[in-house]
Amino acid sequence: MAWKNKVNAALEGITGYNITRVKAVPEPPAPQPPPRPEAPRPPADPRADRLLRAPVFVLSPVRSGSTLFRVILNSHSRIHAPHEMHVRRLAVTLTTDPVRQAMEALGHSTTDIEHILWDRMLHRELVRSGKDILVDKTPSNVFAHRRIVTCWPDARFVYLMRHPASIAESWHEADPVARPMPEAIRHTYQYMRDLQEARGLYDGIDVRYEALVDDPEGELRRVCAYLGVEFEPAMIRYGDHDHGAFVKGIGDWRDKIRTGQIQRGRPLPGADEIPEGLLEITKAWGYL
Repeated sequence: MAWKNKVNAALEGITGYNITRVKAVPEPPAPQPPPRPEAPRPPADPRADRLLRAPVFVLSPVRSGSTLFRVILNSHSRIHAPHEMHVRRLAVTLTTDPVRQAMEALGHSTTDIEHILWDRMLHRELVRSGKDILVDKTPSNVFAHRRIVTCWPDARFVYLMRHPASIAESWHEADPVARPMPEAIRHTYQYMRDLQEARGLYDGIDVRYEALVDDPEGELRRVCAYLGVEFEPAMIRYGDHDHGAFVKGIGDWRDKIRTGQIQRGRPLPGADEIPEGLLEITKAWGYL
């Protein structure tokens, strides 16, 4: 041990360290898997936790006439249908341990707080309008129908459909270079698939774009009856009302919707013109 004492003395004199007092460096802890995302849950008491009562969601693929349908509904004296709200993209982040601890003590998960935020935003728009029925027509809501029902157990649905081949063609025509037809088929079919899933899960009313533009009054009488309001002829003259700006990203923005008049749709494609990838959904929607 004499040699070790000499080494210790030399090291302590130079560095201040003693090798007999150096402790082994502990192994770093094994990495932990990230926490599993919490499952959204319905409000414990919908009457107390939600301001909106029976909100209406128009579920539709892109390029299905949803902006036209929105402004028609928004022309009713009791229905407020704002531009696409995209509330499902409003997210809450709890940035510190104390706020997470505080919310946990109150019994709130992150998704609980998001649902409160969504409800507050839509209710605020309804109150500002002075009307009593809120309609949100954001097409991407088809991908969140389960979350919508979780947030608002009393939600009502209008399923807006259009011939699948016409949907794909319209989306392609908006930007033919960036949206070649094969990509248009793939992209729009995702909306159709999830819309079809929602139709199988929840009660609602089907509306066809072609019927809406061919017989506006007949279709709107059906929709008004479903919503529990009287049909108003002024709905058809949507151009007589203020619906805000038509802006890309939150609705249709092109010349046709700006005319203020309901116009006939394009001729329906023949059976031999339907892309193979859309045949099944075309049949399921009764177009064949």
